[in-house]
Amino acid sequence: MAQNVANGDKVQCSVKGQCKEMQQRPFSDVQTVLDQIRPETPVLIAGPTASGKSALALAIAEAQGGVIVNADASQVYDCWRVISARPSVQEEQRAPHVLYGHVGPRDPYSVGHWLREVTPLLQTGPRPIIVGGTGLYFAALTKGLADIPAIPDDVHTKAKALNTEAMIDALDPETASRIDLANPMRVQRAWKVLMATGKGLAAWQDDTPAPTLPLEACHTVAANADKDWLNSRITRRFDQMLDQGALNEVEAIAADYDPNLPAHRAIGVPELISYLRGDIPLDAAREAAIIATRQYAKRQRTWLRRNTGNWLQFAPLAE
Repeated sequence: MAQNVANGDKVQCSVKGQCKEMQQRPFSDVQTVLDQIRPETPVLIAGPTASGKSALALAIAEAQGGVIVNADASQVYDCWRVISARPSVQEEQRAPHVLYGHVGPRDPYSVGHWLREVTPLLQTGPRPIIVGGTGLYFAALTKGLADIPAIPDDVHTKAKALNTEAMIDALDPETASRIDLANPMRVQRAWKVLMATGKGLAAWQDDTPAPTLPLEACHTVAANADKDWLNSRITRRFDQMLDQGALNEVEAIAADYDPNLPAHRAIGVPELISYLRGDIPLDAAREAAIIATRQYAKRQRTWLRRNTGNWLQFAPLAE
């Protein structure tokens, strides 16, 4: 497998002209997806939260072998199994899983950290099945990651005092045209890079080195769930999280809660913290978390539309 990636061998369908047709028609059964991928080739599975992508990754691993690699920014933290919908202990016993729950809630972790951890997995060991909903991770892996210097503490401090609009006004035009200005975290990151380096994020991106895993060297699958189906599933899943102990997870960090920590901004955490502090009733916290999850899923679907048009489209079956 490592040789396949290193040589940049292109993944091709067995029948000429079949790839385009297969990519455009969404599959709703796992076996049809399995029929299109080779056991020795790396697999990327991207999709919005609650879209069934983790179940698909597990099915592929059980049928063909491989190690399931996390590409979800919230699932790296050891404090969140339930609230981040991390694979259960039972699921982890069915196939190897890596980069899940291995980072402390106060430890720094970025896309750069993730890419450095993923890279060795492409060179040795079983075929990786990389699954998640963090588009930035997939972009860094398949398009390359700019070597941006660490952001000084004083820039982080200044960022806390500014609102999103002020940061947008300060951005260079090229960067502002490329990033999602409706995403406060993306805006803040771009602003910090500009302030720390004097060079816009777009310029750094233009100097990006070659990708670690080019798209043509792997199978790519987009879990493209229907909006109404997904919204309904998000509601059911959050209720399951509450039943399975999500409130206990949040209560465990409540005394040290810091909204500036990336781990503590995981969806559902700020809302349940508000309940635990007596600011809102539980039903209001539940509704706010569900709304926040749906909004996040909408941003993820937007990323999918823009970046996975040529990927194999997997539409989960209605439940």
